[in-house]
Parts: sequence; C-alpha cells; structure tokens
Amino acid sequence: MPFDLKPVLTGELLRLRPLEEDDWPALFAVASDPLIWEQHPASDRYQETVFRQFFADAMASGGAMIVIDQATDAVIGSSRYNDYDETASEIEIGWTFLARNFWGGIYNREMKRLMLDHAYRFVESVIFMVGEDNLRSRKAVEKIGGVLEGERPEPAGFVSVRYRLREQDYSF
Repeated sequence: MPFDLKPVLTGELLRLRPLEEDDWPALFAVASDPLIWEQHPASDRYQETVFRQFFADAMASGGAMIVIDQATDAVIGSSRYNDYDETASEIEIGWTFLARNFWGGIYNREMKRLMLDHAYRFVESVIFMVGEDNLRSRKAVEKIGGVLEGERPEPAGFVSVRYRLREQDYSF
C-alpha cells in the first residue's frame, strides 16, 4: 500500500495537515526566531531568504505538514515525511521545528506520536536524520526509542546522524 503523505492528524493539543503555499506568512513568523535554529546545522534559517528555500523544498517534498495549536488555531511549526522506501519499509520524519513556547515535551511528543502512529500504518521503521551537534533533537529522538545507526556527511558541509525507530521499539 503506498504511503499517505498528506494526512490530517488530530490530537488533543495539535492538528497537523499538509503544508500549503498560503501558510508561508504564519510559518515564517514562527521560523524567524534565531534561537529555534541555534543548534541546527542551518543556523541562519531564521533569515527570510534562507527560509524561503526551506519552504520551497518542503512544498516540493510532497510530505510537509503544518503544525497548529488546537487551543488557539495558531501555526506553531512544521515537520515532514520524506524518502519513503517501500522495499525497506521505512520513511524519514524530519525538518521539524516548533515555536519556543511549545518546547519542553508535550507538544513535540504529541506531534511525533501522531506522525509515528500514521507512519506505522505503512512502514516498519522510521528514520530520523539529525544534525550531529543538535543535542536537543538527538535527546528527543533517543527518548522515544530511536537507535543511533551512524553518520552521513551532507552536501552542505555538516554531518547528520541517523536514528532508526522500529514500531515495536518506540515508546510514549
């Protein structure tokens, strides 16, 4: 069965839906906070020209999701599904960011749970690629059961680490 890259996922705190071109202003308003990107390899992503490329890539991916706070209906971030491999029964979840006032666990936890529950309807494992020095994201992936598999040099000159999370190993 082909992977559904454009679900609408609803939890108690969040709603995720496919990213649309009209989401640009609200998403850039969130992304323009430099502190969101300080541990990220693309630490300049808060700049409009840099974020425009990120947004264009997200739209082209076909699997980008906008994250909306259920209580206020405000855009608070995004994530995406990418690199579906039916043969290997895996997909990547990544390019995730949230507004800082939604850091600290429960929002990221629900977003990941919603995305993982959806993914495991189609695949046996999920891949997370994280910037080597992005300790905040690495700890979050490890906390839900991600297993470090190795490193990958990226064309942009930094190193990503690869985590795999199999359905039977993930815990919330």
